[in-house]
Amino acid sequence: MRLLFLAVLRPHTGNAVTAGRLRDHLEAAGHACILRDAFDFDSPSEIANLIMEENLEAALALHLYRGGRLLQGHGIPFGIIFGGTDLNEDANHREKNEVMGKVLEEARFAVAFTESMKDIAQLQWPHAVGKIFVQSQGVSTIPNDTFNWNTFLECSEIDQSADNLYVFLLICGLRKVKDPLYLVDVFSEWHQEVPSVYMVIVGPEVDPTFTREVKDRVRRAPGVRLIREMCQEDLHAVLKSCFALVNSSISEGMSAAILEAMDLEVPVLARNIPGNAAVVEHGVTGLLFANPQEFIQLAKRLVSDPALEKEIVANGREYVKRHHSWQVERDTYQRLIRKLETSED
Repeated sequence: MRLLFLAVLRPHTGNAVTAGRLRDHLEAAGHACILRDAFDFDSPSEIANLIMEENLEAALALHLYRGGRLLQGHGIPFGIIFGGTDLNEDANHREKNEVMGKVLEEARFAVAFTESMKDIAQLQWPHAVGKIFVQSQGVSTIPNDTFNWNTFLECSEIDQSADNLYVFLLICGLRKVKDPLYLVDVFSEWHQEVPSVYMVIVGPEVDPTFTREVKDRVRRAPGVRLIREMCQEDLHAVLKSCFALVNSSISEGMSAAILEAMDLEVPVLARNIPGNAAVVEHGVTGLLFANPQEFIQLAKRLVSDPALEKEIVANGREYVKRHHSWQVERDTYQRLIRKLETSED
């Protein structure tokens, strides 16, 4: 089939990485997959023109509101993948909620990354019960073997001579829902007590106004650095070399960065929100914190307890191997796409 795949494709974001990986799965099954950025289209009529021009037979959208609302009424079958923001944020807005409910009425299937996401969706839109499937994100890490960690530290103005250097990495697009400033003040205070600890925030400048606020705060925060986005291979190399991954988001669907850290045997400290708690078991596959003070307590514990670090890393790696298989994800989507054939299963 010739498939249209709509997603938000801001470079170096989790959505873009996920969309690229799923496109590869579909193309491996012999489908022609036309991947487009949902933000490039202002109305369904523009999608109608694209369907005609590209002779498209079916469609898929990552994000129920941003992508799904553009797929209604075109006469071709489509499926939906929940992104996280659609369930955690957009569903709380009455008009968006109504639109998303109508999208689900027309969709052949919908995919949630976790059982809790499925439960939220079914509670919001009971008519969708029976068409929502759960498939965790698959993990594939490809660190650049030629990446120079020392050069990265130098460019980040991190003192490489510090004894027992500990770099905590926060990967996120600079937007409020990711809350990159949540830990800046407490981490900066810790750095002033222990100069060998640093926090590096890396990611694209998604929200220009908020980005200026982040840059201003980081500029005045000793021990905290802000780095522009980088290609996935280099980012994985940085992740592999850092001491721990940090996630401070207000809401998440399923953080690819957390899963990639586990796959690369890097300990995870994540804010205790439903999306993170669905993949991080506190004290087993990672550490969950409820507030900045608890983050510092847990970070200090991780630094001082190599046995805990070793146990968390081993459990995280095993969890990813069992529950986030790239091959299982591929097989699931290839099977679901068959629901978009002319006659419904």
